[in-house]
Amino acid sequence: MSRIKTGLVQMSCTADGKSNMDKAIAGVREAAAKGAQIVCLQELFTSLYFCDVEDYEHFKLAESIPGPSTDQLSVLAKELEVVIIASLFEKRAQGIYHNTTAVLDADGSYLGKYRKMHIPDDPAYYEKFYFTPGDLGYKVFKTRFATIGVLICWDQWYPEAARITSLMGAEILFYPAAIGWATSQDAATNDEQYAAWQTIQRSHAVANGVHVVSVNRVGLEQNGAMKFWGGSFVANPFGRLLALASHDNEEVMVVELDLSKMDSYRTHWPFMRDRRIDSYHEITKRFID
Repeated sequence: MSRIKTGLVQMSCTADGKSNMDKAIAGVREAAAKGAQIVCLQELFTSLYFCDVEDYEHFKLAESIPGPSTDQLSVLAKELEVVIIASLFEKRAQGIYHNTTAVLDADGSYLGKYRKMHIPDDPAYYEKFYFTPGDLGYKVFKTRFATIGVLICWDQWYPEAARITSLMGAEILFYPAAIGWATSQDAATNDEQYAAWQTIQRSHAVANGVHVVSVNRVGLEQNGAMKFWGGSFVANPFGRLLALASHDNEEVMVVELDLSKMDSYRTHWPFMRDRRIDSYHEITKRFID
């Protein structure tokens, strides 16, 4: 399809998993009512962002994929005839857990999953304690409406991930995210951090000639120490913002994308044509001494 509508569900979360799922389902329904054909939920939407501490109890939040959440969302996807992109905490086996996003097609079928490749370890973001790095490689999913690529939060800082996923045929890059500001931080630093986050993702759109859809959460968590900054957005292949959510409010946005223009973007700014793939072997090294 040359024109598709994508939905973004930006929401706050609580410690009650059922209420989070109910809110996400309501958001998908609202997006579908507005015409959305592909709907993306934020990173780890069924819970609070639990990686602020290293706590073994949090492993109880994980589930199999496919599993209870994908089963529930599959019924919804089939009913509404929408694609759903759902970020979940995956229990793969005893002692092996992943930060994983499942993709459900518009007929309710489970198309597969992407496991987050880049795992951060920073104050209040202790993800290496919980998540094994992804081992499925980068993925694209041929949905009813478009071929999409899914990357997750920390992946968004890496141009290599966006490039490879685009080279695999993705027409849209989706980034479910959970990122925020420490409430003790000054406003100038907040502005710089958000600008960097948005800029790097818009640059992926430009460099690869694809649309980028980034969906973040909002709300105060970690006993008020962390304010998730929202700011979900959609950028076209020139990096122009097509939609931008607030930093504070829960929002459901629906944005039309014209995929037929991809060829025009890529021929007028032919970055894909002019890549010197014979010169890039050094990129596989950790550092060049």
